[in-house]
Amino acid sequence: MSGGSGQTFAGDRKTGQSLLGPIERRFIDWAVPKVPKPIMSHHLTMLTLAWSILMVLFGALANNQPVWLHAMSVLVFLQWLTDSLDGSLGKYRKQGLVKWGFFMDHFLDLLFAGSLVIAYSFMVEVWWLRLCFLVLLLVTCAAMAVSFLAFAATNKFQIAYYGIGPTEIRIGYIALNTLVYVVGTAVFSWGVPVVLAMNIAALVVLAVQTSKQLWALDFEANVDGAPRP
Repeated sequence: MSGGSGQTFAGDRKTGQSLLGPIERRFIDWAVPKVPKPIMSHHLTMLTLAWSILMVLFGALANNQPVWLHAMSVLVFLQWLTDSLDGSLGKYRKQGLVKWGFFMDHFLDLLFAGSLVIAYSFMVEVWWLRLCFLVLLLVTCAAMAVSFLAFAATNKFQIAYYGIGPTEIRIGYIALNTLVYVVGTAVFSWGVPVVLAMNIAALVVLAVQTSKQLWALDFEANVDGAPRP
């Protein structure tokens, strides 16, 4: 399938390898043929909307009853499952929803990431921690935007960096839920600033590296070796 420029659309072919990528690939190849026939790829994609709504609800409930943190972890797992299978199922069933799948899949991924941050924000009452969660939401959206904008410029879609991809991040969320359940929400007082600082640092590195890559591509594209105004 080609885009408007005549270049083959590569949104369904991700670049970059995560640590758990090979294991995840083997599971997907095993599971896809076993998905019941009435279930199609777009059904799995749209389930992320339900997971996002439930995540906000469970986060509000976890504020008073920490046991709901385990329900949040279940949602993270279910979102990984449906998100991992939808694209491969579409190819297996030859549905042809390549561009729609790219748009809706990653739009809903962004929605789910936002719902997680909102869910955690219910568990703190100090104003500066809530501010940290707002900034974390902004940084999360910006990091995903870097990948999408880089793809628009290069037609190479990369979502894993330095061995860390969506699957590893989801495992981190499940570990965080377990930790908060065991030690209590007091961990947020130092954990949230640390996580925020790490995410800001990662965003800066990612944005700078992407900027340098695109600058080099523009530089090489010019015969005289200098970017033109």
